[in-house]
Amino acid sequence: MCDQTFLVNVFGSCDKCFKQRALRPVFKKSQQLSYCSTCAEIMATDGLHENQTLASLKSEAESLKGKLEEERAKLHDVELHQVAERVEALGQFVMKTRRTLKGHGNKVLCMDWCKDKRRIVSSSQDGKVIVWDSFTTNKEHAVTMPCTWVMACAYAPSGCAIACGGLDNKCSVYPLTFDKNENMAAKKKSVAMHTNYLSACSFTNSDMQILTASGDGTCALWDVESGQLLQSFHGHGADVLCLDLAPSETGNTFVSGGCDKKAMVWDMRSGQCVQAFETHESDINSVRYYPSGDAFASGSDDATCRLYDLRADREVAIYSKESIIFGASSVDFSLSGRLLFAGYNDYTINVWDVLKGSRVSILFGHENRVSTLRVSPDGTAFCSGSWDHTLRVWA
Repeated sequence: MCDQTFLVNVFGSCDKCFKQRALRPVFKKSQQLSYCSTCAEIMATDGLHENQTLASLKSEAESLKGKLEEERAKLHDVELHQVAERVEALGQFVMKTRRTLKGHGNKVLCMDWCKDKRRIVSSSQDGKVIVWDSFTTNKEHAVTMPCTWVMACAYAPSGCAIACGGLDNKCSVYPLTFDKNENMAAKKKSVAMHTNYLSACSFTNSDMQILTASGDGTCALWDVESGQLLQSFHGHGADVLCLDLAPSETGNTFVSGGCDKKAMVWDMRSGQCVQAFETHESDINSVRYYPSGDAFASGSDDATCRLYDLRADREVAIYSKESIIFGASSVDFSLSGRLLFAGYNDYTINVWDVLKGSRVSILFGHENRVSTLRVSPDGTAFCSGSWDHTLRVWA
């Protein structure tokens, strides 16, 4: 999302020519170096065979991409909505705002549910991270970050810690206790450090590891206790805006989306991209796995949401209407996977029938763009956050 994109130029001594110039991060045998653009281009051409140029290699890569698309097209024998024609249509659909959480002084940018199905953590442009009781609407904890634009927050699986970060380029973990008067900032642990803003974070299946995405174009896996980088993921050509961990217990894959219009599936053990999808026409703001883990949905600034089947290795559905001209900022599935909830920049939440591809409801209530949306762990409600400074719990 362009509103959340910040470019940072780092000036300093180039690790190759030692001249004072604008630097960019370069990875050589998994070691990060800072090169000026001239040295980075020279490094990129190292090892080319005679008569080979970057342009020829690019054209070869494009032709290979074309062949892959042809092979994918051969497997594309039927559309999802055609298969779903015999499936019974959804009946009357009614959801209302059941709770409104007020307390942030600026745009709400991110939120996450605790596994206890009751508590919510949210982060905002006001620099605050708040832990809420979604039932009573009480604030249980509040942390003031050292920067504004806290663009990412996540609850630990145990419910005993939260992680957050943003324009400080860091991911910080705060332990939660029952003592309301305790100074949480004193127990802060800086875990991850990127070279640009933190756009998303998520704990893996334990409190001990955390996955981060950043405006520096990378994702990374960190050890919470030591702050050590366990694995880095390079492949996006621009800012990474979102990520989601596969739902299986062994969760060894995750999906990410970014400003390069790509959605990429990664193997956390090898650090390699195992699948990539490039059918969106603008930034991908949100990605979310289907409950079974066999597919994922994405929401983009091109005003569409799309469903990708990982087994078929292709896009299988597009959720859009001519009347929808604003970008989708956040998506999530119902527990059964039949519904897709999508928050849009026109202040609405659209509910889509995943199988039939039709819109079954529009939810009104927010007074500014919907920036984040998550279904509760038990599937009985979902929470949305907005630039109108509030969060709403719907059921």
